[in-house]
Amino acid sequence: MAARPQDDAPDAASGRLPPGLYIVAGPIGNLGDLTLRAADVLRRADLVACEDTRVTAKLLRAAGSRAPMQAYHDHSPTALTDSLAARALLEAVALVSDSGTPLVSDPGYALVRAARAAGARVTPVPGPNAALAALSAAGLPTDRFFFAGFLPARAAARADAILALKAVPGTLIFHETGPRLAGTLAALADGLGDREAVIAREITKRHEEFRSGSLAQLAGAVAREGPPKGEMVILVGPAAAGRGEAPGAVEAALAEALSRMPAGRAAASVAAAFGLSRAEVYAMALKAQARP
Repeated sequence: MAARPQDDAPDAASGRLPPGLYIVAGPIGNLGDLTLRAADVLRRADLVACEDTRVTAKLLRAAGSRAPMQAYHDHSPTALTDSLAARALLEAVALVSDSGTPLVSDPGYALVRAARAAGARVTPVPGPNAALAALSAAGLPTDRFFFAGFLPARAAARADAILALKAVPGTLIFHETGPRLAGTLAALADGLGDREAVIAREITKRHEEFRSGSLAQLAGAVAREGPPKGEMVILVGPAAAGRGEAPGAVEAALAEALSRMPAGRAAASVAAAFGLSRAEVYAMALKAQARP
């Protein structure tokens, strides 16, 4: 089979990239993880939009790029978003984040929408991603997972966010910082039950560490030892399936779900979380609603 031509192949005469917005994944710690294609796009881009020009300057040096940079982050004005989208119609604009894949807990969503709305071509240049790297080495189920990013800082909002994730039938993935880690682990244990979990720290770096245990065990260990350095990924395994749950766990989860949604949706959510028959849980929901 003949190889397909590269969609971002250079113009034969100039070596330039075709105009458009290029979503370029960079390393999450180890510069050796920068892909050949990403380095090539960064060298040939007309402009690199980035969160922090000081961080991206190191990445561009590693890629051998002299492309000019434009700071672009969550607090950038709408006018800058529109300007970059317009430039992508005429030039090759690369978007990078401080670490990993742009738009995954990073700014860029508004720019991609604006570029598409303007008619500019948007091209992903895939590469490292902290959440998926952590998932691949954590030893937790990978058939279904949910990326939740950073939880809210305030305790009440954090508890509400965790409760909303309780019925998700898969591994949960969070980003977190060292100073907030112990509190987040304790809140997860309170809201989800004492599930199996893994802390992935300094992924791809010299002091890379994967630490596993129950949520309560990990929360206690971090509280005793003090906050670790750097940012990390927390992975929480799904609720134990079937009848192995503590007595009343299914009923409690169903009661909570019924307080927020109709019986059918509540039954489907709880059944998926506990590995039960939807029809069986729906019957439980109807019985619960019939009680005075």
